Formats: sequence, structure tokens, C-alpha cells
Amino acid sequence: MIEAGELDVAQDELRWLVSGCSDCVDAHFLLGEVALANANDIPLARGHFGYAYQLGLRAWGRAGEPVPVPYSQLANRTFHQAGRGLAWCLEKLGKQTMADEVVATLCRLDPLDPLGTKQMLGELRNDGSLPIV
Repeated sequence: MIEAGELDVAQDELRWLVSGCSDCVDAHFLLGEVALANANDIPLARGHFGYAYQLGLRAWGRAGEPVPVPYSQLANRTFHQAGRGLAWCLEKLGKQTMADEVVATLCRLDPLDPLGTKQMLGELRNDGSLPIV
């Protein structure tokens, strides 16, 4: 639905999905993306990206906090993407300290920073116009 541009339908389907499985990281990440694409609703996107990110951090904690948690592993990608989205939203909302904390955690878990999250924050702070994707 997202690829077809049916964002309202996608949002309804994703909400239905999280109503039965509130801990679905992928669904919350996609709801964050839809919130930005459909209505540029940064606070709502922050909520969904943040929830997905927190779910990932909890899973990491239960696993004994192993390092690294590389983005290159398929199972880790949505967590890293949600963290990047969260950092972007926090920065746009003027919460620089919180954005810095998210980026620091992501870089600690994958020092390669394959999504360029640290650079994204720098560019946002320089001109503020960098899109999330």
C-alpha cells in the first residue's frame, strides 16, 4: 500500500496490525514513515519511531547487551532505521540532547554508522533542510 501511494489505507492496516501485536517493530517504524509522508506529523512519527527504537533496546538488553549490533544483519535493520527516524524527529522538534543520545547509542551498537545518522544530524544542524530519507 505504501509503495502504491495508498498511505491512508496503509496507515489503517498498520494500526490494525499493532492493535493485535503492539510490539511489532516493523509496523511502528512504517507508521512513523507514514505519519511523515501523509501529514508531516513529526510528533506522531516521533512516537512510532521511538516505540520501535525502545522495543529494540529492550530486546538488546534482554540479550545481555552484546556489541556490535550491526545494521548489516537483516534482523537489526528496522531498529537502526527507527533510531535514525527518531533522531531526525527529535532534532526537528528542538530536542538536540535527546537526538544526540540516540545517535550515540546507534553508533555504539554499529560504529560503522551505515545509515549516516551522525552526518544527518550535522547536516540538519547546518541547514535544517535534510529530509528523513
